[in-house]
Amino acid sequence: MGSTDRGGERADAGGHGGAGGTAAGPAEPGPARGRRAYVGSFTSTGGRGITTATVDPASGALTPIATTDALDDPSYLVLGAGGADGSGAATLYAVSETKRGAVGAFRPTAAGLVPLGSPVVVDASGPTHLSLAGDHLVTANYTSGSVSTLARAADGRPTGPASVLRHHGSGPDADRQREPHAHQVLPDPSGRWVLSVDLGTDSVRVCALDPASGALRVHSEAALTPGHGPRHLAFHPGGALLYVLNELRPLLTVCRWDATAGTVEPVAELPVAPEGGSGAARAYPSAVVVSPDGRFLWAAVRGIDVIAAVALPGDGARPQLTGSVSCGGRWPRDLALDPTARRLYAANEHSGDVTWFDVDPLTGLPRRAGSAPVPAATCVVFD
Repeated sequence: MGSTDRGGERADAGGHGGAGGTAAGPAEPGPARGRRAYVGSFTSTGGRGITTATVDPASGALTPIATTDALDDPSYLVLGAGGADGSGAATLYAVSETKRGAVGAFRPTAAGLVPLGSPVVVDASGPTHLSLAGDHLVTANYTSGSVSTLARAADGRPTGPASVLRHHGSGPDADRQREPHAHQVLPDPSGRWVLSVDLGTDSVRVCALDPASGALRVHSEAALTPGHGPRHLAFHPGGALLYVLNELRPLLTVCRWDATAGTVEPVAELPVAPEGGSGAARAYPSAVVVSPDGRFLWAAVRGIDVIAAVALPGDGARPQLTGSVSCGGRWPRDLALDPTARRLYAANEHSGDVTWFDVDPLTGLPRRAGSAPVPAATCVVFD
């Protein structure tokens, strides 16, 4: 992401300023307030920053109640416990996907989000993804082609300076792969490794994180098919597989994951959408989600604006495309399951909404149930 063209996505812009939040309506009190959702957006293209919404427990409907524009372009979010030791109040973290990339932290309250200190720079440009890895935050920096690590203070706020691991390499696509473009960074289920997905180098790097310094060291690197542009991955709950969703070709790459050795081995590929051509809309896959029971996988595909449903029979090594449905808007940038795993939510960036779907428990096919307006929506997380 960042300033590269990204196949029709927004180009990176500098800041849309904003030094606070605005409440959009009354909030429910304290512990009885019910479940909340948080939606990131691009402030540089009309988004309101981070939107806080209530979640109806019966229907899954989102009702926006507050927004904050205290951080420019908060395109990806993650929610964690407050302190580095996993205790304390919850903290919402957000990347600032700008030329001067940063991470901001917020404390959820009954009335919305309160900034927790000032944003901390990641010493890189265009961070598109972040994760919690132990007592550190790690960001994937698309424009700079690097991964940054920030420590977390006892109260949960990120602290610098950032430790930066720079990627090297390129791919055959002259427009998108002239240099590294780290797009996602994620700890594995064992907690031993941190994996970074690089669209520019067609690879997944497995890294070890030094718990004292936060420095990342490359342990192994898996080469995927040249020109496919891997974007995001998700682990199968069985622990022996992971699925890489490619952006430049609408394919899902199935990989063996060895947590003991820290290695990724590609073993199969599955189309999740038709190839574009002859005037047909080109498909740009964006996000992949696996159900907690390991039976289903869903992939968001921009351009043709669908959600592909994939069955994962047996151990999940032979996925089967079972169908696709409209995303309910345009340019689905992110997908998320709610904590019950009964509903799927799509953040539709270009149409400016979050659409939710009831998931058929037998087939895994999503059925549209409703939507809420959220301009330039990019990411959804739940408390």
